[in-house]
Amino acid sequence: MARTTGFVLVAALLLLMSGCDNSSSTTAAPGSGLQGDLLVSAAASLTDAFTDVAAAFEAANPGVDVLVNFGGSSALREQIIEGAPVDVFASANMSNMDRVVEAGEVAGEPQIFATNLLQIAVPAGNPAGITGLQDFNRQELLIGLCAEAVPCGDFARQALVRAGVVPAVDTYEPDVRSLLTKVEASELDAGITYVTDVASAGGSVAGVDIPIDHNVVAEYPIAALANAPHRDIADAFVAFVLSDAGEAILSEYGFSSP
Repeated sequence: MARTTGFVLVAALLLLMSGCDNSSSTTAAPGSGLQGDLLVSAAASLTDAFTDVAAAFEAANPGVDVLVNFGGSSALREQIIEGAPVDVFASANMSNMDRVVEAGEVAGEPQIFATNLLQIAVPAGNPAGITGLQDFNRQELLIGLCAEAVPCGDFARQALVRAGVVPAVDTYEPDVRSLLTKVEASELDAGITYVTDVASAGGSVAGVDIPIDHNVVAEYPIAALANAPHRDIADAFVAFVLSDAGEAILSEYGFSSP
């Protein structure tokens, strides 16, 4: 079963496995040709979609167990550069992927597999009456953004600059799901997330559209890593994400094709 996990837990599991007999970790599994554990580090905004992508990949490859570490792309980047035993990296922007490429950690060329748009997230019923980005400079409101260097934070700042708005920000969150959680709990009147995150929250969050001339298109790259412990499985997983089957799953969660 595909599952999500924090980096520390994943690292501990992999270290434990390295101390065991792993002679079968890359041997062929009947009907699939792949067997072993795959560690994927993926942007927090991919949580729902990649949980299903991982499950579908496991179903097609019964000998593979996919572990998914979701988080802010900048934090995942640093884990990889510092030597985390990661097989695949899926970022919410190119700049974080580029840093991993520059560090010599990527095998081949990263591929864009999906795009996304920003959307203002507000609690159900929109009690503060948010109508657009111009409301983000209202001092009486509780406003949240993702932290700098996190893709949703960088993109949000670009959108606010395009709209000519200087925001009165009360909190900077480490990733988009943390920001969304605070909006869901009505701890914030508004935050800038992605269209897909608002959709994932169902009725607990409402979305306020950002005009296309102020919006930012987020491009999501994916790559197998040069030091991937299971390179064959990593390459297969990347190919699956880029396939029609992977694209169909991503589309179900609101992502667009590149």
